[in-house]
Amino acid sequence: MVKILRPQEIPKYVEQGLYDIGITGKDWIIETGAKVQTLVDLEYGKVKIVLAGPLELKKDPNLILKDYNKKGKKLRVATEYPNITSAFFQNLQYYKEVYGNARPLIITPWYTFGENENVEIYLSFGATEAKPPEEADLVVDVTETGTTLRENGLVEIAEIMRSSAVLIANKDSINDNSKKEKILDIIALLKGVVEARKKLHIFLNVSEENLQKLLNALPALKSPTISKLSIEGWYAVNTVIDEDEFLKVLPMLRKYAQGLVVHKPSSIMPLEEIGVA
Repeated sequence: MVKILRPQEIPKYVEQGLYDIGITGKDWIIETGAKVQTLVDLEYGKVKIVLAGPLELKKDPNLILKDYNKKGKKLRVATEYPNITSAFFQNLQYYKEVYGNARPLIITPWYTFGENENVEIYLSFGATEAKPPEEADLVVDVTETGTTLRENGLVEIAEIMRSSAVLIANKDSINDNSKKEKILDIIALLKGVVEARKKLHIFLNVSEENLQKLLNALPALKSPTISKLSIEGWYAVNTVIDEDEFLKVLPMLRKYAQGLVVHKPSSIMPLEEIGVA
Protein backbone atom coordinates (compact mmCIF):
# COMPACT_ATOMS: atom_id res chain seq x y z
CA MET A 1 0.00 0.00 0.00
CA VAL A 2 1.20 3.50 -0.87
CA LYS A 3 -0.08 6.46 1.13
CA ILE A 4 0.66 10.19 1.07
CA LEU A 5 1.30 11.57 4.57
CA ARG A 6 2.91 14.66 6.02
CA PRO A 7 6.72 14.38 6.21
CA GLN A 8 6.57 15.17 9.94
CA GLU A 9 4.63 11.94 10.56
CA ILE A 10 6.53 9.54 8.35
CA PRO A 11 9.71 8.87 10.40
CA LYS A 12 7.81 7.57 13.44
CA TYR A 13 5.35 5.55 11.37
CA VAL A 14 8.28 3.84 9.63
CA GLU A 15 10.13 3.33 12.92
CA GLN A 16 7.05 1.66 14.42
CA GLY A 17 6.68 -0.67 11.44
CA LEU A 18 3.38 0.74 10.18
CA TYR A 19 5.22 1.18 6.87
CA ASP A 20 8.35 -0.56 5.61
CA ILE A 21 9.74 2.48 3.79
CA GLY A 22 8.93 6.15 3.40
CA ILE A 23 10.16 9.45 2.00
CA THR A 24 10.67 12.33 4.42
CA GLY A 25 13.19 15.06 5.21
CA LYS A 26 16.42 14.63 7.15
CA ASP A 27 15.16 17.41 9.41
CA TRP A 28 12.12 15.41 10.51
CA ILE A 29 14.19 12.32 11.27
CA ILE A 30 16.29 14.41 13.65
CA GLU A 31 13.35 16.35 15.09
CA THR A 32 11.34 13.21 15.88
CA GLY A 33 14.37 11.16 16.96
CA ALA A 34 13.08 8.27 14.84
CA LYS A 35 15.30 5.18 14.73
CA VAL A 36 15.15 4.40 11.02
CA GLN A 37 17.68 3.54 8.33
CA THR A 38 18.39 6.15 5.67
CA LEU A 39 18.75 4.45 2.29
CA VAL A 40 19.00 7.15 -0.40
CA ASP A 41 19.47 10.91 -0.37
CA LEU A 42 17.02 11.93 -3.09
CA GLU A 43 18.69 15.33 -3.49
CA TYR A 44 15.52 17.39 -3.80
CA GLY A 45 13.61 19.54 -1.32
CA LYS A 46 16.91 21.06 -0.24
CA VAL A 47 16.48 23.62 2.54
CA LYS A 48 18.41 25.21 5.38
CA ILE A 49 17.12 25.40 8.92
CA VAL A 50 18.28 28.71 10.34
CA LEU A 51 18.03 30.87 13.40
CA ALA A 52 16.69 34.25 12.28
CA GLY A 53 15.69 37.50 13.89
CA PRO A 54 15.18 41.23 13.38
CA LEU A 55 17.87 43.23 11.60
CA GLU A 56 18.99 45.05 14.74
CA LEU A 57 19.99 41.89 16.63
CA LYS A 58 23.66 40.92 16.78
CA LYS A 59 24.57 38.18 14.32
CA ASP A 60 25.84 35.85 17.04
CA PRO A 61 23.44 33.71 19.09
CA ASN A 62 25.88 33.70 22.04
CA LEU A 63 25.82 37.52 22.16
CA ILE A 64 22.03 37.55 21.84
CA LEU A 65 21.71 35.16 24.80
CA LYS A 66 24.17 37.22 26.82
CA ASP A 67 22.32 40.45 26.07
CA TYR A 68 18.93 39.03 27.09
CA ASN A 69 20.40 37.47 30.21
CA LYS A 70 22.02 40.74 31.35
CA LYS A 71 18.73 42.58 30.86
CA GLY A 72 16.83 39.89 32.77
CA LYS A 73 14.62 39.21 29.74
CA LYS A 74 13.31 35.86 28.55
CA LEU A 75 14.39 34.91 25.04
CA ARG A 76 11.36 33.64 23.09
CA VAL A 77 11.86 31.48 20.00
CA ALA A 78 9.07 30.30 17.65
CA THR A 79 9.63 27.19 15.54
CA GLU A 80 8.21 24.03 14.04
CA TYR A 81 11.36 22.28 15.30
CA PRO A 82 11.35 22.50 19.12
CA ASN A 83 13.78 19.60 19.64
CA ILE A 84 16.30 20.76 17.02
CA THR A 85 16.03 24.30 18.42
CA SER A 86 16.49 23.14 22.00
CA ALA A 87 19.60 21.13 21.06
CA PHE A 88 21.03 24.11 19.15
CA PHE A 89 20.77 26.44 22.13
CA GLN A 90 22.05 23.83 24.57
CA ASN A 91 25.20 23.47 22.45
CA LEU A 92 26.00 27.21 22.50
CA GLN A 93 29.03 28.04 24.63
CA TYR A 94 27.33 30.87 26.51
CA TYR A 95 24.28 28.73 27.21
CA LYS A 96 26.47 25.97 28.71
CA GLU A 97 28.37 28.46 30.88
CA VAL A 98 25.24 30.12 32.30
CA TYR A 99 22.54 27.41 32.24
CA GLY A 100 24.54 24.19 32.26
CA ASN A 101 22.52 21.15 31.17
CA ALA A 102 19.11 22.73 31.84
CA ARG A 103 16.85 22.26 28.85
CA PRO A 104 15.05 25.31 27.41
CA LEU A 105 11.36 25.49 28.21
CA ILE A 106 9.41 23.98 25.30
CA ILE A 107 5.85 25.27 25.16
CA THR A 108 3.08 23.62 23.11
CA PRO A 109 -0.73 23.91 23.31
CA TRP A 110 -0.84 20.55 25.12
CA TYR A 111 2.13 20.49 27.45
CA THR A 112 5.20 22.38 28.64
CA PHE A 113 8.49 20.78 29.60
CA GLY A 114 12.09 21.75 30.23
CA GLU A 115 13.81 23.52 33.12
CA ASN A 116 15.23 26.79 31.81
CA GLU A 117 12.50 29.45 31.84
CA ASN A 118 14.95 32.06 30.53
CA VAL A 119 14.82 30.51 27.04
CA GLU A 120 11.31 29.68 25.85
CA ILE A 121 10.68 27.71 22.66
CA TYR A 122 7.15 27.96 21.31
CA LEU A 123 5.80 25.34 18.91
CA SER A 124 4.66 27.13 15.74
CA PHE A 125 2.11 25.76 13.27
CA GLY A 126 3.23 27.78 10.26
CA ALA A 127 3.86 31.38 9.22
CA THR A 128 6.67 31.27 11.78
CA GLU A 129 8.54 34.14 10.14
CA ALA A 130 5.59 36.45 10.96
CA LYS A 131 5.76 35.81 14.73
CA PRO A 132 8.37 38.46 15.72
CA PRO A 133 8.23 40.79 17.49
CA GLU A 134 4.87 40.20 19.22
CA GLU A 135 4.91 36.42 19.76
CA ALA A 136 8.66 35.75 19.57
CA ASP A 137 12.07 37.43 19.55
CA LEU A 138 13.67 34.89 17.21
CA VAL A 139 12.55 32.10 14.90
CA VAL A 140 14.04 28.82 13.78
CA ASP A 141 12.64 28.12 10.35
CA VAL A 142 13.36 26.59 6.95
CA THR A 143 14.60 28.78 4.13
CA GLU A 144 15.70 28.24 0.54
CA THR A 145 16.49 31.73 -0.73
CA GLY A 146 15.89 33.88 2.35
CA THR A 147 13.23 35.91 0.53
CA THR A 148 10.42 35.20 3.01
CA LEU A 149 12.66 36.09 5.94
CA ARG A 150 13.62 39.40 4.34
CA GLU A 151 10.00 40.21 3.52
CA ASN A 152 9.24 39.90 7.23
CA GLY A 153 12.18 42.04 8.30
CA LEU A 154 14.30 39.12 9.49
CA VAL A 155 17.89 38.12 8.77
CA GLU A 156 19.69 34.81 9.12
CA ILE A 157 21.73 34.72 12.32
CA ALA A 158 23.03 31.14 12.20
CA GLU A 159 22.63 28.05 10.05
CA ILE A 160 21.60 25.09 12.15
CA MET A 161 21.47 22.31 9.55
CA ARG A 162 20.71 21.45 5.94
CA SER A 163 18.03 19.02 4.89
CA SER A 164 16.78 17.23 1.80
CA ALA A 165 14.34 14.44 1.01
CA VAL A 166 15.53 10.92 1.83
CA LEU A 167 14.25 7.38 1.47
CA ILE A 168 14.09 5.65 4.84
CA ALA A 169 13.31 2.11 5.96
CA ASN A 170 12.16 0.31 9.05
CA LYS A 171 15.22 -1.47 10.47
CA ASP A 172 13.43 -4.81 10.78
CA SER A 173 11.96 -4.59 7.28
CA ILE A 174 15.34 -4.01 5.63
CA ASN A 175 16.64 -7.18 7.29
CA ASP A 176 13.59 -9.25 6.39
CA ASN A 177 14.51 -11.46 3.42
CA SER A 178 10.93 -11.45 2.14
CA LYS A 179 10.98 -7.62 1.92
CA LYS A 180 14.62 -6.79 1.31
CA GLU A 181 14.67 -7.60 -2.41
CA LYS A 182 11.64 -5.39 -3.09
CA ILE A 183 13.27 -2.58 -1.12
CA LEU A 184 16.48 -3.01 -3.17
CA ASP A 185 14.42 -2.68 -6.35
CA ILE A 186 12.99 0.60 -5.09
CA ILE A 187 16.47 1.82 -4.13
CA ALA A 188 17.68 1.00 -7.64
CA LEU A 189 14.82 2.92 -9.27
CA LEU A 190 15.28 6.00 -7.09
CA LYS A 191 19.07 6.00 -7.32
CA GLY A 192 18.70 5.74 -11.08
CA VAL A 193 16.61 8.90 -11.18
CA VAL A 194 18.95 10.76 -8.82
CA GLU A 195 22.01 9.87 -10.89
CA ALA A 196 20.28 10.68 -14.18
CA ARG A 197 19.72 14.27 -13.07
CA LYS A 198 23.50 14.78 -13.08
CA LYS A 199 24.33 13.03 -16.36
CA LEU A 200 24.10 13.50 -20.12
CA HIS A 201 23.90 10.72 -22.69
CA ILE A 202 25.84 11.61 -25.84
CA PHE A 203 26.14 9.99 -29.26
CA LEU A 204 28.62 11.09 -31.88
CA ASN A 205 30.45 10.00 -34.99
CA VAL A 206 34.21 10.29 -35.35
CA SER A 207 36.74 9.42 -38.04
CA GLU A 208 39.28 6.70 -37.36
CA GLU A 209 42.17 9.17 -37.36
CA ASN A 210 40.53 11.22 -34.58
CA LEU A 211 39.07 8.34 -32.56
CA GLN A 212 41.93 7.92 -30.08
CA LYS A 213 42.30 11.68 -29.59
CA LEU A 214 38.63 11.86 -28.67
CA LEU A 215 38.74 8.83 -26.37
CA ASN A 216 41.77 10.20 -24.51
CA ALA A 217 39.81 13.31 -23.53
CA LEU A 218 36.25 12.01 -23.27
CA PRO A 219 34.94 11.24 -19.76
CA ALA A 220 32.59 8.30 -19.37
CA LEU A 221 30.50 6.49 -16.79
CA LYS A 222 32.81 3.51 -17.27
CA SER A 223 34.07 3.45 -20.84
CA PRO A 224 32.45 4.50 -24.12
CA THR A 225 30.71 2.05 -26.42
CA ILE A 226 32.38 2.12 -29.83
CA SER A 227 31.01 0.57 -33.01
CA LYS A 228 31.94 0.76 -36.68
CA LEU A 229 29.73 2.66 -39.09
CA SER A 230 28.81 1.33 -42.53
CA ILE A 231 31.16 3.95 -43.97
CA GLU A 232 34.76 2.74 -43.86
CA GLY A 233 37.00 4.63 -41.45
CA TRP A 234 34.18 6.00 -39.25
CA TYR A 235 32.98 5.02 -35.79
CA ALA A 236 29.99 5.73 -33.56
CA VAL A 237 30.71 6.56 -29.90
CA ASN A 238 28.05 6.26 -27.23
CA THR A 239 28.73 7.34 -23.65
CA VAL A 240 27.38 8.93 -20.48
CA ILE A 241 29.15 11.92 -18.93
CA ASP A 242 28.64 14.24 -15.97
CA GLU A 243 26.48 17.18 -17.03
CA ASP A 244 28.97 19.71 -15.65
CA GLU A 245 31.69 18.18 -17.87
CA PHE A 246 29.83 18.88 -21.10
CA LEU A 247 30.89 22.49 -21.60
CA LYS A 248 34.49 21.53 -20.83
CA VAL A 249 34.58 18.87 -23.55
CA LEU A 250 32.45 20.72 -26.10
CA PRO A 251 35.44 22.42 -27.85
CA MET A 252 37.08 19.01 -28.26
CA LEU A 253 33.84 17.46 -29.55
CA ARG A 254 33.38 20.30 -32.01
CA LYS A 255 36.92 19.75 -33.27
CA TYR A 256 36.88 15.97 -33.68
CA ALA A 257 33.25 14.75 -33.76
CA GLN A 258 30.33 14.91 -36.15
CA GLY A 259 26.61 14.24 -35.74
CA LEU A 260 26.64 14.99 -32.01
CA VAL A 261 23.38 14.07 -30.22
CA VAL A 262 22.88 14.94 -26.55
CA HIS A 263 19.93 14.01 -24.37
CA LYS A 264 19.02 13.76 -20.71
CA PRO A 265 18.60 10.15 -19.52
CA SER A 266 15.57 9.35 -17.38
CA SER A 267 17.43 6.79 -15.27
CA ILE A 268 20.95 5.46 -14.79
CA MET A 269 21.31 2.33 -12.70
CA PRO A 270 24.77 1.08 -11.72
CA LEU A 271 23.12 -2.12 -10.56
CA GLU A 272 26.26 -3.72 -9.17
CA GLU A 273 26.51 -0.87 -6.62
CA ILE A 274 22.97 -1.16 -5.28
CA GLY A 275 22.90 -2.39 -1.73
CA VAL A 276 22.13 -1.54 1.87
CA ALA A 277 24.93 -0.57 4.20
